[in-house]
Amino acid sequence: MPANALYMLLFLQVNQLATNTCKDLNNESTFLWCLKSGRFCELLAAPQPTLKLMEASPTSYNISNTSTGLGQRTWVDSNVCPPSVSGTTLLIVAYSTVMAVGLVGNTCLVFIISRQKEMRNVTNILIANLSCSDILMCVVCLPVTVIYTLMDRWILGETLCKVTPFVQCMSVTVSIFSLVLIALERHQLIIHPTGWTPAPGHSYLAVAVTWMVACFISLPFLSFNILTNVPFQNLSLPFNPFSDHVICMELWPSERNRLAYTTSLLLFQYCLPLLLILVCYLRIFLRLRRRKDMVEQATEARQRKARSAQRINAMLVVIVVAFALCWLPLNVFNTIFDWYHQVLPSCQHDVIFSACHLTAMASTCVNPVVYGFLNTNFQKELKATLQRCHCGWGVPEAYESFPLSTVATDVTKVSSMQQGSLIRSEQCAHC
Repeated sequence: MPANALYMLLFLQVNQLATNTCKDLNNESTFLWCLKSGRFCELLAAPQPTLKLMEASPTSYNISNTSTGLGQRTWVDSNVCPPSVSGTTLLIVAYSTVMAVGLVGNTCLVFIISRQKEMRNVTNILIANLSCSDILMCVVCLPVTVIYTLMDRWILGETLCKVTPFVQCMSVTVSIFSLVLIALERHQLIIHPTGWTPAPGHSYLAVAVTWMVACFISLPFLSFNILTNVPFQNLSLPFNPFSDHVICMELWPSERNRLAYTTSLLLFQYCLPLLLILVCYLRIFLRLRRRKDMVEQATEARQRKARSAQRINAMLVVIVVAFALCWLPLNVFNTIFDWYHQVLPSCQHDVIFSACHLTAMASTCVNPVVYGFLNTNFQKELKATLQRCHCGWGVPEAYESFPLSTVATDVTKVSSMQQGSLIRSEQCAHC
């Protein structure tokens, strides 16, 4: 049995998919897809014509299982969809790269935001929350994906079978809700500058509520994801090479419940939040555009502040757009697969899904990349942090402390060698 393991991963994603009737069983790839995705019970219950299954050895077998109504079935060799070693290697390298960049980058971002009290404004706290959800996804979901691409069965135990989709759903929910909160906060500050202003304490409360709501939304994955070996035990072969295999699959009370849940996820986890974010930033853009003439006549200090606000909003819009584009292919794929999977080419299920899922996972790299390129203060703080922990590199430059959300600021350097020596000794003491 070839290791087309990514079919199983279809059931570990945000819009989790359960049992759809597998109809085109004359196609060997479709049959394998049904087997790998945990639909074998429905498959056995359906009277079907002769099946051609992909098998590594050229030997043919007869499958006989009268209790399931399967009747006499032929197991023959087919190389219609041969596995690709180079494709698997490329996929593992790509996933590993995304995992490394996302983990290191987001960890640095959270550390830099948390290390100074002056940086703990509302926007930065929510950005740090977004990074925490990305770190969780990098630690739990991506390693599981990399491991399972090498396997033709689930080897990670029942706990990870339930926890992995739960964590991914929760992380994505926290990410999109954090982006919504950031958009609402910017909207309040710019549209109603003299009105109520959220404080850091409010942002901590919002973060706590966001995680609780995300956990609640993701609970079905803990309930309906199961680990079972039934599909492999029901095979009747001269020898059963799959007797010790198990798969991680969803078992919903009904198809209607599954479709209702996955459709709700698509709406409340992607479409509606992005629509709300679009409305907020559109109003912000229109308001800033109307203020353009006022800015041109304002003092230099006000002009600098206005330009800084525009750069902040531009950076946040880039984060939102990148998140939306990263998750769009997987959401489209899951929607098509959920409602009309027959339109997907049989031999390209794993390739299409891999591309969509990898693109979605690349969203974990958005935060550190955007901050690294657009936020000069982040670059300076990262450089200062590295120099503090490697004091032998030389005397680091000292900068005034600015919030990360102030994208561009005037920098005051301490040029005195005496001050530099004092700063160096203090920084070394904190390593």
